[in-house]
Amino acid sequence: MARTIETVADFCRTAEALGAREVLIVATSAVRDARNRQEFLDHVERSVGRRVKVVPGEEEARLALLGTLHGLPGLSGSLLLFDIGGGSTEFILARERRLAAAVSLRLGVVALAESYRTADPVSPACYALMEREVRARLATGLAALAPDTRPDHLVGTAGTVTTLAALDQELLSYDPERVHGYVLGRDRIERLRERLTALPASVRAELPCLPAGRADVIIPGIAICLAAMERFGFPSVRVSEFGLREGILIEHVAAIAP
Repeated sequence: MARTIETVADFCRTAEALGAREVLIVATSAVRDARNRQEFLDHVERSVGRRVKVVPGEEEARLALLGTLHGLPGLSGSLLLFDIGGGSTEFILARERRLAAAVSLRLGVVALAESYRTADPVSPACYALMEREVRARLATGLAALAPDTRPDHLVGTAGTVTTLAALDQELLSYDPERVHGYVLGRDRIERLRERLTALPASVRAELPCLPAGRADVIIPGIAICLAAMERFGFPSVRVSEFGLREGILIEHVAAIAP
């Protein structure tokens, strides 16, 4: 809590120094699922003088879709978007750029990383157990989401897929323009999985574009990504740099526009 509050305070100071008149602070699954959420929210408000908006899972999904569609204006037909997070994963179905259905699953990379100890090298047997759990939870959680249709497009947003896109291109430094819109094939993701599971997180963190804070959670992120591709019958996924953050900004600007 203390580290998070200090980071939020630092971001606020930076934004104000750059001339921002408004700072939006939005919390997702980690806060909305915490038993002591109100204690944390009160701490943030006392520390930075600003309130935090906690968004429900369904609203998080809607905002992620809003941001993604803004960043990928050329997509038409039906689209399935997934947003892999630390505490939850959102699956959003859109038809003709309109929200059709959304599901927020309490399936996040942090809990999986802790359960399967992915900070260490992950054996094939251990990965198979994690993969089995992820598939089972998707089968249950997504049973009502477009059960009989295959969307025209599969899009992934947030840190897992953007990191994989950067690693697959062997970027020496993260380049959003080269990541956004990149198409990741299943075979390429499988190759990255084999490479990364063989390494401890300390060594993974030395790879370009794989920060230390993501070095352990990238493995369960891969498991969720591959399971989503399998679930909806896609050999590849398009990567979106745009997502929840952009959706929050777009909606706010629309609300205050004259």
